[in-house]
This record gives sequence, C-alpha cells and structure tokens, in this order.
Amino acid sequence: MQQLRRAGCAKIYAGSRSGHVIEGSGITPFHFDLESESSLREAAEMMRLDPPQLVFVATGALTLDDGSEPEKSLSSIDPQAMMKSFAINAIGPALIAKYCALIFPREGRVVFAALSARVASMDDNRIGGWHSYRASKAALNMLLRNVGIEMNRRNDQAFAIGVHPGTVDTRLSEPFQKNLPQGQLQTAAQSAAHIISVLNQCDAEDNGHLFAWDGQRIPY
Repeated sequence: MQQLRRAGCAKIYAGSRSGHVIEGSGITPFHFDLESESSLREAAEMMRLDPPQLVFVATGALTLDDGSEPEKSLSSIDPQAMMKSFAINAIGPALIAKYCALIFPREGRVVFAALSARVASMDDNRIGGWHSYRASKAALNMLLRNVGIEMNRRNDQAFAIGVHPGTVDTRLSEPFQKNLPQGQLQTAAQSAAHIISVLNQCDAEDNGHLFAWDGQRIPY
C-alpha cells in the first residue's frame, strides 16, 4: 500500500481474504474469496461507481494450505492438488478479470496485471518439475493475453500484463531460499517498488506479455 501511495495513487481498493482494515486515507479494504465467483462479482460491483484504472492481482500459491508441495516428478502429481493450483493461480485471476472488465473505464490508460512466474515460461524451462505450479501459471499467461486483447478492443489504451516478481522473502519462497545466490532475495518492499516501476513503464504496446521485476520481457 505504501508503495502505491508514493506512486501517486489517490484511492486504493485493497482486497484480501481477511478484509482487515488498513489504516490510511484513500484506502478501501474489502474481503473476497478467490474461489467464490459471487464474492468476486460483489467486489467489482462495489467499485462500479468509482472504478479503478489499475487492477493488480497479487494472488498465487506454490505450496498449498494442506501442505502439498511442488512436485519433483510425475509420480507426485495429485489431481486434487493440481485442480487447487489451477483454481488459485489461473481461474481466480480470470474471474477477477471477467468482472473488472465490466466496470473498467472505456477511455484513458487502464491496466490489468497479475503476478505470474518465470518458471511458467516454456522457453525458459530447462529442469522440469513443479508441474501444477508451472502449468497453472502458464495458463494464467495465456489468459492474460486473452484479457488484454478483449480489453484493448473496448479501449485502445487498455492492456493486460503478467509480472514475475523475482524471489521475495515471503512464506511462499521460504522453503526454497537456501539455494539462492547471495543478493537475489528481495524484501517485499523492494519487490513492490520494482513491480510498480514495471507497471509505470508499460503501455498498450506491451499488451499480453510477461515481464520480470527488472522490466525485461520473458518469452512465454
């Protein structure tokens, strides 16, 4: 939130599973359930009278709540865990886009962005594994391309992109931090600043593409 305020955002809708109140003028917190379509529809309706020009979907799951971890081999694939990964990493963001598209302004710069991952790039995949996470984020990348195409038909300054945040010091990355080269781990504040920089630099010419935290385009 602090990084967005510093970037000049006068009004911020801050959605989360908890819906906890966030202190600060211009911030409107709300609850949503990523796996409930009605919850996402209601959240969009709440914003209809004063719609956002930027929606950033900062959701995702590598290790699931039931303890399921990224698969190291095909023998580890579990259908239920894979469906859960797709629900969180691809279907949820797609439903957010579905309802935000109904309220987005028809003119002026409008951005729909979501956290993706470098490991979802087929071109960049050299070691395999992490089947559910890779596949669900790759599905997200295709959805973002589709979202961007449809948004741009309604507004030629509207676009959608995916952003790879790098490795951030969070609970999600904690089990995998020990093998990182020194200096590669970012704090949440550093990552947020980098992401906002990428969002500010992109325009409709970048529609449907995936970008790393440093602004470099990642091939799908």
